[in-house]
Amino acid sequence: MAREKQEEPAAEAAPELSYREQLEHLNPIAQPLASRKLTRKLYKCIRKAAKHKQIRRGVKEVQKFINKGEKGIAVLAGDTLPIDVYCHIPIMCEDRNLPYAYVPSKSDLGAAAGSKRPTCVILLKPHEEYQEAYDECLGEVEALPLPL
Repeated sequence: MAREKQEEPAAEAAPELSYREQLEHLNPIAQPLASRKLTRKLYKCIRKAAKHKQIRRGVKEVQKFINKGEKGIAVLAGDTLPIDVYCHIPIMCEDRNLPYAYVPSKSDLGAAAGSKRPTCVILLKPHEEYQEAYDECLGEVEALPLPL
């Protein structure tokens, strides 16, 4: 009985994968991929934006606001399957000159947004409270090479 109770918490907390291990689960379309350092910056900026309610989360919501012309940075999860779910989002971003980048993990992306559920796409909107962090992320995301 006591042995079972000790094993339960270990089963609940899934072992966190390192950045390198997460790269093994990427989709073929996950380009441009944020570096480890940029991924951390994006997660940090998303956490700040979530506190100020300045993010759009989920394919349907992000797609709606991209169509409305909202500005920001689109952050997509690189381990989402099937890719048909969100493969149109990068094209929409390119059509509207909206910067976008892939991060390796949808569960980490959801956690950064303050959700227990994983999410495959987030639109990060600018706000004066975290403008410096946003501008730094924006510059680095725009510097990433676009796929052909």
